[in-house]
Amino acid sequence: MANFPQRRAGGRRRSDRGPREDKEFQQKIIDIRRVTRVVAGGKRMRFRATVALGDGKGRVGIGIGKGQDVTGAVSKGSTIARKHLLTVPIVNGTIPHEVRIKFGAAKILFKPAPQGSGVIAGGPIRSILELAGIRNIVAKMLGTSNKVNNVYAAMAALGSLQTREDLKRKLKA
Repeated sequence: MANFPQRRAGGRRRSDRGPREDKEFQQKIIDIRRVTRVVAGGKRMRFRATVALGDGKGRVGIGIGKGQDVTGAVSKGSTIARKHLLTVPIVNGTIPHEVRIKFGAAKILFKPAPQGSGVIAGGPIRSILELAGIRNIVAKMLGTSNKVNNVYAAMAALGSLQTREDLKRKLKA
């Protein structure tokens, strides 16, 4: 008889490994909302979670997940954030230049700050900047207070950052 592993009833192998966790990234929950949809029998409730993921070394991502419960929505949001990572250029702990971005009704202003200033930002933007690994920056939300739009505007602003080397490479090409 061949040496096959013993199987339990139900046909599944027992896994001794626990849940797989990615220690490379830190995760912060930006927003959790209960959303409803009207269906024939009444209202159907779900949860929407906005999750930010970052490694503190210049990579950051955001994701919005929906699910029947909060944990399902958060796990979907973190999976989506992991798929949409953005690399941010960091020069001496701050950003290379000033950025103004408009996304919908959200307006964002990022300014580089001198060493020792810290992260001067409020709301969901602060979480994203800290997860990205930016240590000194001044940020201001000028438009709406909608967290989702402000987060998207912050990601657009971080994505538009360029270093001098990037510009030199583009000019040579």
